[in-house]
Amino acid sequence: MTLRLSGISKSFGTTEVLRDVTLEVPDGTRIALVGSSGSGKSTLLRLIAGFERPDTGDIALNGRELARPRATVPAHRRGIGYVAQDGALFPHLSVARNIAFGMPRAARQDARVRELMMLASLDPGLADRMPHELSGGQQQRVALARTLTQQPKVILLDEPFSALDTGLRAQTRQAVVDMLERSGVTAILVTHDRDEALSFGEQVGVLADGRLVQTGAPASVFDAPIDVRVAAFLGDVVLVPARSTGADAVDCAFGRLAVRHDRSGGAARVHAMVRPEQLRLAPTADRGNATVVGVRSTGAGADITLRFGDGEFRAEATHRVPLHAKVGFATGCSVNVAVDGGVVLYPHLA
Repeated sequence: MTLRLSGISKSFGTTEVLRDVTLEVPDGTRIALVGSSGSGKSTLLRLIAGFERPDTGDIALNGRELARPRATVPAHRRGIGYVAQDGALFPHLSVARNIAFGMPRAARQDARVRELMMLASLDPGLADRMPHELSGGQQQRVALARTLTQQPKVILLDEPFSALDTGLRAQTRQAVVDMLERSGVTAILVTHDRDEALSFGEQVGVLADGRLVQTGAPASVFDAPIDVRVAAFLGDVVLVPARSTGADAVDCAFGRLAVRHDRSGGAARVHAMVRPEQLRLAPTADRGNATVVGVRSTGAGADITLRFGDGEFRAEATHRVPLHAKVGFATGCSVNVAVDGGVVLYPHLA
């Protein structure tokens, strides 16, 4: 059972929110759609849910057309569940009654509620609690359990973890991922949190200015972003001017490095990208290939700002080290910097 979006566009007044979005989500998979505010991700979710109608394109589930510009299947007949950012629980109903709300009356049995609570990693002892007596993470899992009572073909999650603090967010996200794996239901998450997107499922899609600019397995998208903007959105980057040697390698401020992926399109002038995590630093009494120009404590460690190279290859980069490794990186000292793995090439940035 596959969800397909073909050529989806949507405008509100004169503002174009989505442009020619095409996406295929196979049955039973989890995909995260990530983008900054205003990228169109929540609008795309509302179109799939049936809360909005596309201006162009169509949406189909298992070959059944759900939406096109002049015809649409109502939201409640699509077999698609929707979990809002705040969970939207009924405040006057207990946990058990919230979960049972979506069941046919004859099926409102304690055993089924307990089953869904266990699926959601919720203690059955919480069944009689009211929503305000639960943590934010528990409320979201109750909302997801309630959605599953309808046995939806697809579940849409609209930034469900954004209101939670950092520790609770990671814990709740993992509980939800486990729950979705056990249920086998197709799930689409929209988020602006890159770590959340990269850890949620089998696929990640990046939205920018209303376009779906890249999709793929999280590791491959992170490793080979389609352009510099996507690279910087998904994680910290170090960009340095580089010159191709013509043998799958470039010369840059780090020396001669192998090219891992070439996104330059054959441009004559290029920039090489590495992630800060690829850098290995070692203080040296001799003249190294970089100089420390700044040290800023971060509590658990320190950010070391480095200057390296000269002429056309002159560049700066910031690298975070653990607290115990901070010793030896004083401003002005010389450092040897090595790079693990190759670089990704992009056209030269003006």
